[in-house]
Amino acid sequence: MQPAMLAFADEFGTHSLDFTKEGTHFIVAAVICKNENLEKLRAGIEEIRRKHKFQTGEIKSQKVGPNHRRRKQVLEDIARLEISVYAVIVDKRKLSSEGFGYKKSFYKFLNRLLYKDLFRTFPSIELYVDEHGSNDFMREFKKYVEKHHPRNLFTGHDFGFKNSENSYFIQIADFVAGTLGYIYDEKKKSEHSPEFEKLLSPVLSGLNFFPSELSFEELEETNTDSAFDPTIAQVSLLRIQDFLEKERGTDQLKSDQIGFLKLLLIFQRTGIKNRYVPAREIFEHLEQNRSGKVSPEYFRTDVVGALRDKGILIASSRAGYKIPTCAKDLESFINHGKRIILPMISRIEQARKTIKLATNNDLDLLAKPEFAKLKKLLDS
Repeated sequence: MQPAMLAFADEFGTHSLDFTKEGTHFIVAAVICKNENLEKLRAGIEEIRRKHKFQTGEIKSQKVGPNHRRRKQVLEDIARLEISVYAVIVDKRKLSSEGFGYKKSFYKFLNRLLYKDLFRTFPSIELYVDEHGSNDFMREFKKYVEKHHPRNLFTGHDFGFKNSENSYFIQIADFVAGTLGYIYDEKKKSEHSPEFEKLLSPVLSGLNFFPSELSFEELEETNTDSAFDPTIAQVSLLRIQDFLEKERGTDQLKSDQIGFLKLLLIFQRTGIKNRYVPAREIFEHLEQNRSGKVSPEYFRTDVVGALRDKGILIASSRAGYKIPTCAKDLESFINHGKRIILPMISRIEQARKTIKLATNNDLDLLAKPEFAKLKKLLDS
């Protein structure tokens, strides 16, 4: 059975955070059409090729380049096609301080982000990208989809590669992605950018800008977990935002705490259902902005533990850490703590009893003032 919707995607920009050489934005644009309209769309694109002298080659944004007058003319006709355009627009400048400076981490983040948005927006879609050129991200995304998506998420061929020379549809995605670059990327923007945006607006169905401040409304809207509890999610988010507003990275510890919470916010937006972020993945990001390695003990005690002491809710399990959005998250944190705390208390109690018995109650290991709370707990 053919899928109801088809999407043809292309990318603009690179993963590089060296803004002296590369642009400031990375963009993935998907041109979406109904299967039933495919032949009509093909005819419309063929007319654009003929009218704007693309017959001898592909419809590519790079070929038009800074010829703004020609770009506007092409956009006027693209806006008349029966398509919708969805795009993820990443401002890399806002990611540079969060440890996304290397390709693996950058692509992993975008894979989750794009996958989650497609999952939420289009439950049945067949997606195609260019099989040639420098579409490194799309190749990585294909691997991610094949590994993680449920069998009923993408129907048909799941995820296909097509040569852009033989697919007019991908060529339109290329032109749209490049035009979005001319609208948002600081190295491409000009006085023509507002007009480009206006010309594209009739077919724009969604522009997803990342990263931006996560609002509770977005957190609730993008939720894919049936156990989501708005009360728990809102108080968790508000406490993190309050901390980030008040604190500054005046020392390494504060910088690590702020970096950790920012990462939780970013991954909350890209996580599928109740995903926990593994500690090793968090360490990789934090270590991009510090001189030394992050030790697990330091992270558990001085970063996570200290934040919890300030009333910030952080869910944890053997799988990692996340912002709590349901009772299950907090129960997971409690169960994780119980496996550590109760055996330790039992061992302390046994040692205390043994010494009291051996000394005829003359020595109580918890008699010192610093053990007062623990003594009270065991005595009760």
